[in-house]
Amino acid sequence: MNIQKHPEGEPLVCSRTAYACGLSALSSDNADADAFAHAVALEAKAIGADFALLFFSQSLMQANDLTAALQRHAPGLRYAGCSTAGEITPQGMEDGHVLAMLMPAGSFTAVMTMVENLSSSGMDGITGEVEALRRSLQSRLGAERSGNLFALCFIDGLSYAEEAVTSAIHWGLDDIPLIGGSAGDDLKFETTRLIADGRCASDSAIIVLIATEIPFHVFKTDNFVPTDEKLVVTGSEPDRRIVHEFNAARAADEYASAVGIVPNSLTPLSFASHPVVVKVGGEYYCRSIRKMNPDGSLSFFCAIDDGIVLSVAQPKSMVEATEAAFTEAGRKLGGIDMVLGFDCVLRRLDAENRQISREMSEVYRSHNVVGFGTYGEQYRSMHLNQTFTGIAFGHRRAAE
Repeated sequence: MNIQKHPEGEPLVCSRTAYACGLSALSSDNADADAFAHAVALEAKAIGADFALLFFSQSLMQANDLTAALQRHAPGLRYAGCSTAGEITPQGMEDGHVLAMLMPAGSFTAVMTMVENLSSSGMDGITGEVEALRRSLQSRLGAERSGNLFALCFIDGLSYAEEAVTSAIHWGLDDIPLIGGSAGDDLKFETTRLIADGRCASDSAIIVLIATEIPFHVFKTDNFVPTDEKLVVTGSEPDRRIVHEFNAARAADEYASAVGIVPNSLTPLSFASHPVVVKVGGEYYCRSIRKMNPDGSLSFFCAIDDGIVLSVAQPKSMVEATEAAFTEAGRKLGGIDMVLGFDCVLRRLDAENRQISREMSEVYRSHNVVGFGTYGEQYRSMHLNQTFTGIAFGHRRAAE
């Protein structure tokens, strides 16, 4: 239920939504970092939260301002988060907002680490960090407490390292499910920021390991099916995620021909509406194009290399596919209380292009989704594009 005052009676500058499972969400389009941090501190005290997730648009608020304000107003609160390419608040899809999701200590136990300098970090070290997190969490839980575990990760969406980092995290998790999102910067493609307990960084990743007795279900959904139209990568720069040639022809020309668009008309909306997919382990995953370069090459949001065979994909209803995913998650949980979701920014662009943004926003609002628009999504061992990944929480109330 959204209210304008805190339970203690103090007015809030943001929207507050409390969920039956004990989680609480605050969101605001007010650029006053101190006011938002003060509201977060009040909410943390009211629900007994010692950990929060924070997602913010850099067009509204800078990472350094937010972390400084949190240090002033909520010095004992641990937190992790990142900049976004759009937000999902309890009111639906938004832009230019800051969002906090607070976890009550009675129901959620969280440990985390930030890995900086991804471009020069060894992946073995990241796996070791995850294993150390598992030991730390078990130490905090103690022998008398248990609970199911899940992991979250937030990664610089401009680092070109998501595949390697996701794989390294997965190796350290064993069978613990992993989901997450790549930080964005409102489609500027300049600098994304990650924050964790007063630290701000780019070229970094945050790994959060959480134990809870609240029932949950991790899932993903997209809305594309492969066709028989194939594009084989015959010339690429893997380190920069650039494809120069498909089928031994200029990449932009060959792609445009395959999807029926004039090459000089290609835009981000074109790529969002006509993705390509790759088959991995019997399933198809989107490999989305970020932009066309002046030389006719194509920059991707994900890893690419010579010899990869891509299939042009055709869309199915995004609204129906997303609703079906929530329905299935609800069936497995016996009902959904709320969902933490990571939604590819290309899905937003595609929804705008197809004029279904309001319908998609209502789908998220009606299923109590909070989260952010990403530059890529993580799901178990995979880095994905043009996908919604989420963790749905059931209705059981938090422990008193």
